[in-house]
Amino acid sequence: MTKDNSILFLKDYGKININLKDLMDAKGISRYQLASLIHSRFEVVDKWYKNDVQKLDLDVLARICYVLECRPEALLEYCE
Repeated sequence: MTKDNSILFLKDYGKININLKDLMDAKGISRYQLASLIHSRFEVVDKWYKNDVQKLDLDVLARICYVLECRPEALLEYCE
């Protein structure tokens, strides 16, 4: 029997977690520093830092990856 992967019905389909805080803490970079380095507002970085992003901006993701020298999969994690 195959699993129904449809999201047409209300059910728990998981969540994407953003692990930016862990990467920034490991590199000793503050939210203000990262905002400056990626040419973005503090509020944008703060939402990523707090894992409070509703819609991903791929340009922001690319700039964060460039500055932190990481790949997107280091930042994004799918949790069922």
